Amino acid sequence: MLEILTQQLAENQSLTDAQVAHAVRDLTNQNIAPQIKAQFLTALARKGETPAEIAAFALELRAKAIEPPLDKETRSRQILDVCGTGGDRLNTFNISTTVALITASAGVTVAKHGNRAITSQAGSADVLEALGIRIDLEPEEAARSLAEHHFAFLFAPKYHPAFQHIAPARKLCAERGQRTIFNFLGPLLNPARPAAQLIGVPQPQLCGPLAQVLQRLGVRRGMVVSGAVPSPGAPAHLDELSTLGDNCIAEFYQERGFSISTLSPRDFPVQPAALADLAGSDRRVNAEIVRRLLRGEDRGPKRDAVLLNCAAALFVAEKASSLTAGWELAGELVDSGRALSKLEQLVRAGA
Repeated sequence: MLEILTQQLAENQSLTDAQVAHAVRDLTNQNIAPQIKAQFLTALARKGETPAEIAAFALELRAKAIEPPLDKETRSRQILDVCGTGGDRLNTFNISTTVALITASAGVTVAKHGNRAITSQAGSADVLEALGIRIDLEPEEAARSLAEHHFAFLFAPKYHPAFQHIAPARKLCAERGQRTIFNFLGPLLNPARPAAQLIGVPQPQLCGPLAQVLQRLGVRRGMVVSGAVPSPGAPAHLDELSTLGDNCIAEFYQERGFSISTLSPRDFPVQPAALADLAGSDRRVNAEIVRRLLRGEDRGPKRDAVLLNCAAALFVAEKASSLTAGWELAGELVDSGRALSKLEQLVRAGA
């Protein structure tokens, strides 16, 4: 079936939901050669994935995921995930991971879905592990941590066992410099099924389509962002909100509809900074950056980047009435010691 669908994609014809279901069955079938899977993924990328196709893939792959058994009370909360798709290759420190910890200290239930580094030196799993937080929680343990501590890290390989049969094809594509639909899918496959999401993408033109996908998946409140970085060459963008340049934001609230806007960092009290001021390194260095930020010791450009992204996370999670209020609350969470206390609590709990 994949070979037939590959030919269809080569003719610039999009896939139906039923065809996506067939494709996922073949992609997760260990008896189908990686080369055939890679040809399909390449043809899909060259055609250009539509929001409907991305949503259909996400639904099919989520159906194969292992879900943490959340109790009714936890499920009734505004569960949030905050992450980037990766791929900006700008080697910043782990902004979204820092944001997740601070946001959890505000009482938001954060189900952080992630993996080890793929396009950076340290992914969310790497830096959380270096901080002393468990990244290998079983589904029952993750559910308990979300209920009791308002935070759990859901390590993607543990919750998506079917992906082991897709990995060789993804590797083939990567070796050829070919991106695939899986560059988009990571943040869409959170097995806790959060009702609120803040997603960063490395290209502003992806904000609208990915926001449409989140809506199709039933997310109630969502924001997809891409932040500009001044560059003498080709335009560069962070898969985060940027304090260095203007930000494209696509946001929706199921009760109010969908909008795209531009956010300037000049609307916030940010300090002058360059991309080098946001640089990260390996897992140990990045973990120490996170500790210094949560201790309130680093009050420079890295703190500004965290506060701006925290502002969006707290707003999406309905803990702040505006981005300005979210910025102020994020600063209070750090300066009061609540954010550091949350980290220490998670380390003690083995969460």
